[in-house]
Amino acid sequence: MVPDGSSLRQLFHDVVFDCYSEHLAMEDTEVTSYVADLLTEFCAAEKLYSIRDAQGRPVKDVAEMVVAADPIHGTAPSFDAERAVRKHIGDFSLFCSGMFPEANPGLIEMVRTGKESYYIVSKFDLFEYASEAPLFARLADNFENCMYGLNQVRCELDRRLPGAIPPPHPRRLM
Repeated sequence: MVPDGSSLRQLFHDVVFDCYSEHLAMEDTEVTSYVADLLTEFCAAEKLYSIRDAQGRPVKDVAEMVVAADPIHGTAPSFDAERAVRKHIGDFSLFCSGMFPEANPGLIEMVRTGKESYYIVSKFDLFEYASEAPLFARLADNFENCMYGLNQVRCELDRRLPGAIPPPHPRRLM
């Protein structure tokens, strides 16, 4: 049985902190809290696929999300919108590459785009975004470690909650 919302959030916080501490020697509570909150948020499919195309359909491809983030040549109406979409791309890429790496034939490109997106978000370092910028810089710099940590989280959740996470599919050749 999967715990309710508040219990689920606490479970994710505990497991992420423990896995990141044990497997990565990372005790950055700001990063682990962010990742745990991301897991909680992405339990809802509408949050995972929150970017929409012109017809209102969810955008599921990272390359299409990048186009949506471009305020000059893409569909982002402002630089604030660019930041929001880039943040989502980083979150989406981290989640998918960490929790379901076997389902991503373009894993290398997803990782590159996720890191780049967090880096771009970190450069929004003025006014209301100044306090968050260092977190996104650390997420960009430690993307692969965070991805590995999430994979360890998946293993631990599968151990604690058998059957709650779909089994991995065989890795496709890239």
